[in-house]
Amino acid sequence: MIPRQPYAPTPHSYVPDSTLSATINLDEEVKLAETRAERDLQDSLAEIFSIIVTIDELEKAFLKDAIPEADYTEICERSLKQYKSLTADETVAKAFVGLEHFKAEWDLEVPRATERIRVGMPSTAVTASSSALHAQPAVGNTSGALILEATQDFITFLDALRLGLLAKDQLHPLLTDVIQSVNKVTDRDFENRGKIVQWLITLNQMKATEELSEEQARELELDINSAYQGFKNTLS
Repeated sequence: MIPRQPYAPTPHSYVPDSTLSATINLDEEVKLAETRAERDLQDSLAEIFSIIVTIDELEKAFLKDAIPEADYTEICERSLKQYKSLTADETVAKAFVGLEHFKAEWDLEVPRATERIRVGMPSTAVTASSSALHAQPAVGNTSGALILEATQDFITFLDALRLGLLAKDQLHPLLTDVIQSVNKVTDRDFENRGKIVQWLITLNQMKATEELSEEQARELELDINSAYQGFKNTLS
């Protein structure tokens, strides 16, 4: 039997120093924030994280046809509104920096959420909802009220431009009304319909109070006028 050798500490062995006292109470809750403002900021950033992940999972479910279109649209619209509301706060926006920065900081791989946030609308608003279309009659027999609503939304938007309303928070809601009312009337890819979506994306990328240039405003008016004519041609 090999005799047990006495333990001999090496030069690198840890030797506790009894003169040092513990500075951390293991039973004490660790506070991540010292002030109410810091806690509110952390709560907001945590909620943004949750919203981004939710949108990404929602997009996956919708692509797999695992969620009804109506439920998808409702949840997506609500999540996007919450995201916009949180990131509009000056303090939160400063800490958030931007979506790409936030994704890199927290190692988020959310390509579908990234695209949805970039567009700023559910996919059912960008392209006409199939369930809604199946519920609607053919274009020739579409309710006159729906056609009137879409026409009025086009005119309201164009009037806003002519009145000099150029800020994102003034134009984006009006243009959203246009695409949504158009989708209730027809699923046809009429001439310049894509211009409406592209301008919605452009406006969505702007800050709330940021304004279009005069050149952009003229181009926007021309594109929406062309889309309006294309829409009317589908009703012939």
